[in-house]
Amino acid sequence: MKISNIISWLLRIIAAVILLQTLYFKFTGHPESVELFTKLGVEPWGRIGTGVIELITGILLLIPATAFIGGFLGMGLMLGAIASHLFAIGIESKGDGGQLFMLAIIVLICSVLIQIIHRNEGKKLIQQYFPKL
Repeated sequence: MKISNIISWLLRIIAAVILLQTLYFKFTGHPESVELFTKLGVEPWGRIGTGVIELITGILLLIPATAFIGGFLGMGLMLGAIASHLFAIGIESKGDGGQLFMLAIIVLICSVLIQIIHRNEGKKLIQQYFPKL
């Protein structure tokens, strides 16, 4: 197995595990999750919608043929999460020492690296669906 495949799997597993482990809190209406999305003014539809997109992203990351799309979605989700922390929630939430913020940064970095590693798949998708670009 090539080193790039090993790195790809490692990055994809890290990002997917982080995304998928937060689903419990979003889908069960955990009080801290409800509070975060209430601060953003998007409770409950934002919490549930974000959870659904994170579930889809986590699955796409774990399927080799869709890793680029998963990385793209993960990047978008985490840019939104980081912006939410910086402008509305705060870096530290409920005394977590900035753990949620740091997890978002980790997933963002993994997602960007996944897109770099799988850029050829991304180019093929663009050529397939947008041939005139």
